[in-house]
Amino acid sequence: MERIELSVVVPMHNEHGNVIPLMEEIHAALDGKFAYEAIFVDDGSTDETAQDLNDAQARFPTLRVLRHRICSGQSAGIRSGVKAAKGTWIATLDGDRQNDPADIPALWAKLQEQGDLAPRTLINGHRQKRLDTFIRRLSSKVGNGVRARLLRDATPDSGCGLKLYARSLYLDMPYFNHMHRFMPALVQRDGGQTHSVRVHHRNREVGQSKYGVLNRLWVGIVDIRGVRWLQSRAAVPGVDEIVPQTSEGNAPRPS
Repeated sequence: MERIELSVVVPMHNEHGNVIPLMEEIHAALDGKFAYEAIFVDDGSTDETAQDLNDAQARFPTLRVLRHRICSGQSAGIRSGVKAAKGTWIATLDGDRQNDPADIPALWAKLQEQGDLAPRTLINGHRQKRLDTFIRRLSSKVGNGVRARLLRDATPDSGCGLKLYARSLYLDMPYFNHMHRFMPALVQRDGGQTHSVRVHHRNREVGQSKYGVLNRLWVGIVDIRGVRWLQSRAAVPGVDEIVPQTSEGNAPRPS
């Protein structure tokens, strides 16, 4: 059995009409370049998303589908997908097709530049030429500005759904609702590093946005207080494995 290198995790809620086109784009971007799987997580959709997912599975053997019995939010969808993933590396995309799967190889190239540091590195998309409505652009600008000022995560677009990281890195993070918006700060808290890569942004052609200014900002302020508390309690000791000494002597092995 071929070892899975990359798992593409896509949380979605009521995305009828987006499922098959998005899977077609993932296949076009990754087939033949990666040993990959796609995991679409249906977060309690009430429209025809489930039927779309069944149809997509019939066409694409690389697609796995998980379904939440009740709507639990985007962070819960990502977590379910990552926990079920077989890949060493995780790429995430929003289910509304505003992220372009063709950008994943650019994130992968940036990750490979990190060498031995790659397992402790988050590559975050930075959306260019936002094509959202004015309200969504405003809410994102406000949210990113508040996060950057208070968390100092040096990430211009931490809310971008397009991210790439090691599965083990994610599973080491503290989990809470909405955590997907704060991953750069959480990675840095544990001594990891983040890099941003410019990516494309597209119009939403099908369905409706689930977010606005108020539900992003006020919930985000509460979450930021929690993340700042986590930052203040961080402990990164650095660990060396001590190997048996030989006649030539051995230096400690960093882990």
